[in-house]
Amino acid sequence: MTATAPARLRHLVAGTLRASASDETIASVNPSDRDDVLSLVPVGDATDVRLAVEAAQAALPGWRDTSGPARARLLHDWAAVIDARAGELADAMVREVGKPIAEARGEVARCIVLLRYYAGEAVREIGEVIPAQQSASLQFTLREPLGVVALITPWNFPLAIPLWKAAPALAFGNTVVLKPSELSSFTASLLGETAMAAGIPAGVFNLVYGSGVTVGEPLIECEAVRAVSFTGSTRVGARVAALAAGRNIRFQTEMGGKNVAIVLPDADVEQAAALVAGGAMRFAGQKCTATSRVVVAGAVEEAFLAALRRQVEGMPLGPVTDPAAAVGPMITAAARDGVSRTLVEADAEPLFSIPVPANGGYERGNFLAPTVVRGAADADLAQRELFAPVLWVLRARDVDEAISIANGTRYGLSASLFTRDLRSALSYIRRIEAGMVRVNGDTTGVDPHAPFGGVKGSSSGSREQGPAAREF
Repeated sequence: MTATAPARLRHLVAGTLRASASDETIASVNPSDRDDVLSLVPVGDATDVRLAVEAAQAALPGWRDTSGPARARLLHDWAAVIDARAGELADAMVREVGKPIAEARGEVARCIVLLRYYAGEAVREIGEVIPAQQSASLQFTLREPLGVVALITPWNFPLAIPLWKAAPALAFGNTVVLKPSELSSFTASLLGETAMAAGIPAGVFNLVYGSGVTVGEPLIECEAVRAVSFTGSTRVGARVAALAAGRNIRFQTEMGGKNVAIVLPDADVEQAAALVAGGAMRFAGQKCTATSRVVVAGAVEEAFLAALRRQVEGMPLGPVTDPAAAVGPMITAAARDGVSRTLVEADAEPLFSIPVPANGGYERGNFLAPTVVRGAADADLAQRELFAPVLWVLRARDVDEAISIANGTRYGLSASLFTRDLRSALSYIRRIEAGMVRVNGDTTGVDPHAPFGGVKGSSSGSREQGPAAREF
């Protein structure tokens, strides 16, 4: 049998698929099996960006004037198309970014919830009546769409993050141009197909592939773009913010995290170990909300570490098509090798790791051993986001020192505390420097209707999802 050559993706511009202005491509490769090439992703350029923005600008008046109920119906239709293709979308996510199949199915389900939620938001009030000083006057406010919105999204949630940005933008009358990560463009292309199948009008949702340099920056610099929403690294987020601020347009940047769990002596150790292990190791730790540090206070450390080891050892590392697999591969071989070198060079005490099998197909994937180490709070590895299945263990005498250690990074996205003591919990909630705070829960995830975002170096401060998305 002759192998089928991978398809070359085409940009989605004005409701049609358009070949890239450049012949350059990047191969989209399965992280579980590097021999499996899904597609050839075009490296778009300023010409592709200009055409997509022009399409979005041309579609804006008609979409802005479309009634809220009509927009809501189209978002509901989009949700129905995604629901009908849920299996295909989950399988694409598994192959392209290495997300375990159970999590991939959950992400598709979240997309449906997001679209239906914002369909409801599209029919809510768009202003308010304000009392006027003159009795014969009527004074009121109206919310108006910003215009063309640029969306720049990462690979690790290749459907949910684009939709939790695009759905509110569309619900409130904006048009969008999406630039997905080069590493998740095949999955993004399927999202574009579902938009067309749902009847989203031409030019309202556009999709351009390429790198941050060739597509991302030209997109932000386009005169017609009135806002940009970005999720990715802190370094790139700072660049996005600078470009947007230079043009005086609205920007939203969600960036890195060095998320922490605190375990106090009175905690339910088994519960804490299970949630910390899952938060640190699932999807190979490749979530901005993944648990990358755990601060253990007092005499509970030995019992907690024993329970943590049992939990990590019980989490299957395997091919992502296996419904039981929890950890999976890292996104690229380069990312895996970089973390491996960092662990070798780190000033840390290795506690335990779960070895990757030498054969059985694992050698074709980007698998890294889930690893737990212990060291100082100011060590490089305790301060830097790794995006890997690595957990850094820290010691504290009490809750005060634990909170001080937890706050000792430039990040502040997500944090959790394990305790049975209400006084400690209430003190922690007020003192911890994180945008999302949990008690007796893990650091990952947030409800689709709840505000998402961090503080310090993790966020520009503008929240995503829920009513907060409307404010943006």
